[in-house]
Amino acid sequence: MSDGGDERNGHEKVPSRQRRRFEGISSRAYEHPADRSALVALRRLSGFDTVFKALSGLLPERSLRLLFLSDSVRVSDAQFAHLNDMLRDACYILDLEKVPPMYVNQDPQPNAMCIGLDDPIIVVTTGLVELLDEEEMRAVVGHEVGHALSGHAVYRTILLFLTSLAVRVAWIPLGNLAIMAIVTALREWFRKSELSADRAGLLVGQDLRASMRGLMKIAGGNHLHEMNVDAFLAQAEEYESAGDLRDSVLKILNVLPRTHPFTAVRAAELKKWAESRDHQRIMDGHYPRRDEDKDTSVSDSFRQSAASYATDMKNSKDPLMKLVSDIAGGAGDLGGRVRRGFGGFGAGGGTDTAAGKDGGAADAPRDGRPDDEGTDSRG
Repeated sequence: MSDGGDERNGHEKVPSRQRRRFEGISSRAYEHPADRSALVALRRLSGFDTVFKALSGLLPERSLRLLFLSDSVRVSDAQFAHLNDMLRDACYILDLEKVPPMYVNQDPQPNAMCIGLDDPIIVVTTGLVELLDEEEMRAVVGHEVGHALSGHAVYRTILLFLTSLAVRVAWIPLGNLAIMAIVTALREWFRKSELSADRAGLLVGQDLRASMRGLMKIAGGNHLHEMNVDAFLAQAEEYESAGDLRDSVLKILNVLPRTHPFTAVRAAELKKWAESRDHQRIMDGHYPRRDEDKDTSVSDSFRQSAASYATDMKNSKDPLMKLVSDIAGGAGDLGGRVRRGFGGFGAGGGTDTAAGKDGGAADAPRDGRPDDEGTDSRG
């Protein structure tokens, strides 16, 4: 890696400062526990390779590759050279030997994705390229390379295909209920995998403020002079802790259809991880190695995942999570707590109901378009 700084079309050709490289790093180093446990189980599942090969013949991967090759611009030394430098640098930092092809697609919507089975490809939109500065874009490219290193492109492509196939047979009696249970579980995993990839983006960019700015711009557009990272993080704090049990229920209903966590929440989660001992250990060179992946215990990964959820619930300021945590801990006066939590429901005009101002926040327009591997820049 170089720490030079010559210019090409207004962009730095190489990183303006030296960045730490993580030789042989395993994706387990940055994966969220819930994401990691699912991936470890899939990797260790007997016969999965056979199923994978059978499914790969059914998926339109070749068609997608031809589509991007024919109707997008492939990143190279000759085209979008600054993105090509970022991509190679990200692969070098995370020690990903094979650099995935990257395409720039004409689309004003800021977006990025990592898709594919045998060989993942990365696609970024012109809206994203025009929105982010050099360091912010570097974090996004690292995010997508993190998806590739974790194998998210493979598993997500398969799971999205299976989900789509299952929805087509939802007319079977009780089939819709079963399908929605599966879809809900998959979306929960998708959301956790986005947190994993955000961490990978931070390891590549090694600039927390740039990662924060990028997420803030994705939420509020290219008006950085009108926005403030600390105020944006305060929104996440207010979102988590404000309101009563009614708001907690609305939060759950709003997030269920999404494959990505809310942007302010992602920023807060990334900042929390950046300040953790786990992140510091990685930066100090102490991290799981790829050659140790085969020895990873599935049961240990599940225990870590369960412990992570328990810790999140215990430390959460959300009223519903606090109530559940208290119940689990044997707290009394359950009836009184519930009555206090829902005290406003029958006591007034009901201006906060799901059909009112809060009910319109389900974010359907954003998630209505093809996702993820549809919205990785938000992810």
